[in-house]
Amino acid sequence: MTGAARFSAHGAAVARARVLVVGDVMLDRYWFGDVARISPEAPVPVVKVARSEERPGGAANVARNAAALGAQATLLSVVGDDEPGRALARLLEGERVRASFLRDPAVPTTVKLRVIGRQQQLLRIDFETAPSHEVLAAKLADYARLLADTDLVVLSDYGKGGLAHIGTMIERARAAGRPVLVDPKGDDYTRYRGATLLTPNRNEFRQVVGRWHDEAEFAAKAQALRRDLALDALLVTRSEEGMSLYTEGGALTIPAQAREVYDVSGAGDTVIATIGVLLAAGASLPDAVHIANEAAGVVVGKLGTAVVHPHELA
Repeated sequence: MTGAARFSAHGAAVARARVLVVGDVMLDRYWFGDVARISPEAPVPVVKVARSEERPGGAANVARNAAALGAQATLLSVVGDDEPGRALARLLEGERVRASFLRDPAVPTTVKLRVIGRQQQLLRIDFETAPSHEVLAAKLADYARLLADTDLVVLSDYGKGGLAHIGTMIERARAAGRPVLVDPKGDDYTRYRGATLLTPNRNEFRQVVGRWHDEAEFAAKAQALRRDLALDALLVTRSEEGMSLYTEGGALTIPAQAREVYDVSGAGDTVIATIGVLLAAGASLPDAVHIANEAAGVVVGKLGTAVVHPHELA
């Protein structure tokens, strides 16, 4: 059965599914141009910019992926009281995401500027500052209010400081009977204890558990991490090796889709959004992971942070 057929089986339930995404947001800006010469000032290419694009990034990309699949997506995050923050709000409104932004006038909205020449990324410039503790404390109050009106929570950690209270958020969601999916960051996973599902990629997983010599050792380390953190499940996305899901009942490895890879940025956002939408719609976890694997195969064929629509899962 194709991903589209699997997904359509849950179509009506997906339209009713309510997904709350919380985490670090950013505005992804792209400058596209041609490279015809090297600068006389330094040995670097000169890019003559022809056009530009703006897209929601980070947790905002997770939310827009959930909305693109047809779910009711709500986003809770912190932005600056500035032009990039207003641009994010405008973009998300156009993609049917209900954004609840706390504005911190003391810090700028995170912006990632990518310069693209001849379809290759030549440079990325980041503008970022951690939000203030006062704003983060206020976010907990909004989180409690939104939690009552959602079926599932996705916590998207990009290490920008917006999830300082993630342990409390996980506890409150589980106490309310809501599944919690976490896309982790860094090497301290104890802060994610008690989540329903953790979705590190292969490099992030290695950073936490160390290297492995074979598949058996990989699985042993995965199950040990799952038990230590009291997770219901652990999903390791493994690039060209596909995905491996570990639960109390065993392991499931799904091969990667054989597609041309154009850009892997944002693929993890698509994976966790797809799983979240389907679990909120009542799908089983193995079924959700199968469809998310196909969604990842689609999104890596697109440039930059992108979304997948149901009809593309053929």
